Amino acid sequence: MSNSGEDLDPTTVPIRPAATVMLVDDRPDLRVLMLRRTVQAVFASDMWVYPGGRVDPEDAAAVFDRIRGLDDVAASAALGIAEGGLAYWVAALRECFEEAGILLGVDRRTGVPIRFDDPARRAAAEVLRTGLNAGEVDFATVVDELDVVLDASQVHYVAHWITPLGPPRRFDTRFFLAAAPPGQVPMHDDTEIVHHDWIAPSQGMSAWRGEGMAMMTPTARMLQCLEPFDVAASAVRAAAAAVPAHQVRVTRDQPRYEVVLPGDPGYDDGDPDTEFGWVKLRP
Repeated sequence: MSNSGEDLDPTTVPIRPAATVMLVDDRPDLRVLMLRRTVQAVFASDMWVYPGGRVDPEDAAAVFDRIRGLDDVAASAALGIAEGGLAYWVAALRECFEEAGILLGVDRRTGVPIRFDDPARRAAAEVLRTGLNAGEVDFATVVDELDVVLDASQVHYVAHWITPLGPPRRFDTRFFLAAAPPGQVPMHDDTEIVHHDWIAPSQGMSAWRGEGMAMMTPTARMLQCLEPFDVAASAVRAAAAAVPAHQVRVTRDQPRYEVVLPGDPGYDDGDPDTEFGWVKLRP
């Protein structure tokens, strides 16, 4: 049997749940943490992304009693699904630790945000992270060993994107935004992720438009959504605001293909059926 793309029936491609998190920080102006995937990656090879990956509901359920600030009922309501919403938050937290070495949580005993200033704690976290990436330990074990309670209250839901019909891999991805925690330094794994950087949104968009940074459409559109914000705190406040999501549209009568939101030029006459995205992040 041939494995060529010509034999693929796009209607049979399963849509996998996924979550990704945009970590913002002031350096000194607003920057967002972005990771560059290896060229050997099966999906999004050599592209710049935010920490993220597939949702594993079974693994997530094991962590539900190790998380504060949100329960499954509230999380599911926020995402507009019947149940299992908290799994998306857990996946975002796990992937952030797996891919970037950043753990969003508090010390179980003191309630103080976790830091990795202490070399011994940093080393212990790296051992656990290596085991997590290798499939030798689960996320619940990581949380228990580091004596951490995950903090979902600081992770805000900002967008929903579904891969359009056509690609051999499709994802139903929820985007989140959080402030980078103090006392933690991102470190990529040099396997799936080969580089990381704190990107200024306007510079990242210029590089993408000039083909200097390869990104998928949702990644670039969400980076563009950060351009109006000068500091991380204002972006976090906007992410936390209870505003309705607006569906993106595509305009083709501009000098280039653009994914636009209400208020952008061309939105009123834009095509709503090419890109499937709903965005809540705006000033």
